[in-house]
Amino acid sequence: RREPRAQERRLSKTRPAKKSASSQAFLYFMRRLPPRSFLLRCAMIYFSRKNDEISEVTIMPKFDKVLLASDFDNTILNTERPRRTGCPIPPISQRNVEALRYFMDNGGRFAVATGRALPAFRMFAEQVPMNAPVVVCNGGALYDFKTERYLETMELPETIRPQGQDVLDRFPTAAVEAYHMDNVIHAVRPNEYTRQHEHVTHAGVQPVPTLLEVPMPLIKIMFEDDHEHLLALRDYVSGQPWSADYEVFFSDRTLLEVTRKGASKGAMVARLAKRLGISIDHVYCAGDENNDLSMLTMAAEGFAPANCVETVRSCGATIVADCDHDTLAEIVSILDKRY
Repeated sequence: RREPRAQERRLSKTRPAKKSASSQAFLYFMRRLPPRSFLLRCAMIYFSRKNDEISEVTIMPKFDKVLLASDFDNTILNTERPRRTGCPIPPISQRNVEALRYFMDNGGRFAVATGRALPAFRMFAEQVPMNAPVVVCNGGALYDFKTERYLETMELPETIRPQGQDVLDRFPTAAVEAYHMDNVIHAVRPNEYTRQHEHVTHAGVQPVPTLLEVPMPLIKIMFEDDHEHLLALRDYVSGQPWSADYEVFFSDRTLLEVTRKGASKGAMVARLAKRLGISIDHVYCAGDENNDLSMLTMAAEGFAPANCVETVRSCGATIVADCDHDTLAEIVSILDKRY
């Protein structure tokens, strides 16, 4: 775990000059002022008195240059229960919402890093306070809701269609969803897991006979089947010479995803941090599944809700409250004490 910046580094001085006793006392006081006593009222304070030639003092928000990126499903919001039972998807908790607003009001940047495609996340986007672009498709793309455009994409090669169809031909019970750049989701042989996924994403799929008929470009494909069948499918893919061109990972026991080599949540969150001018030393990530491991291990510190899978629990992430008990609120509380 990397240590956060000392509070003294939050103060930047310009125009060095002589200081009167009163100005020196003012600067002494400002440097020792507890952050929370003033950051709720203002983001920056400027003090300047020309005749006294007092230096200008800038007090930065406590979470300035800090990025928090979080998975959505079963980290911010419990969608596992609705997927399994068909019950309605609950709203995001008020405590999580208030914590994220507090984090952003005090200079922090918050981004969602989800495995969902853009149309599957869009309807939930207004519920989540965010002030940074969103990582979608498990790191296959970075999308800015402010400008309504993709900032970065990592598209699959055209060979994914015949290769993926070969896999389907060998595993007759598997379905596959193909995520297109124009936000359309196609499905070959949709099955019960496809319908469960549709329920929690609220994004319908367009059935097609084969992957060969799905238009390019694609950002990711996702196989859906019983876990035991997907294990065999994964082993088959891993044994193919072309598997080196892809990232293959579980995002759920019944969902096996394929993205372009190098496309992961961790890689795209790191690229987002670079865009925002934020050091990895001050990047924090939260997630519960195998597809979150890349960002949990990349971050200065990874956080995982108590409902996380065992591989996440053993990766060194800090375990916090489960997704039914305000995961993000606890993380922000930890960062609040740290900064």
